[in-house]
Amino acid sequence: MTKAYDPDEVVRFQKKAKREALEDAFALQILAHFLPAPIREYPFHPRRRWRFDFAWPEQMVAVEVDGGEWVQGRHWRPKGVSEDREKAIAADRLGWRVLHFTGSQVKDGSAIKTLHEVMGDEAPEKA
Repeated sequence: MTKAYDPDEVVRFQKKAKREALEDAFALQILAHFLPAPIREYPFHPRRRWRFDFAWPEQMVAVEVDGGEWVQGRHWRPKGVSEDREKAIAADRLGWRVLHFTGSQVKDGSAIKTLHEVMGDEAPEKA
């Protein structure tokens, strides 16, 4: 017998798949630009369960990819914005430099360009 899926569950799954696809695209850009490999889903806070999408702990640099800017996704609604600011303040207090990129910035290449500039000498030259 086939399982009937809750429509809300299907929507959550679709949103997660889109978010992961955007993060996977950024991970491929990092690789293509010969940047140091990040740790994905890095837990950075000693007491909270917060994670960075991408982190370079030795450099204290992290990236958050905030998709959904055109559909008013979680990062763009008041509650999400407030929670993201709380996380950003906590990261700042711990000494992290956190770069926030939209899905559009990942897609048009400006996110990887900015990350390359921030990583500076950490990025080896392309062959």
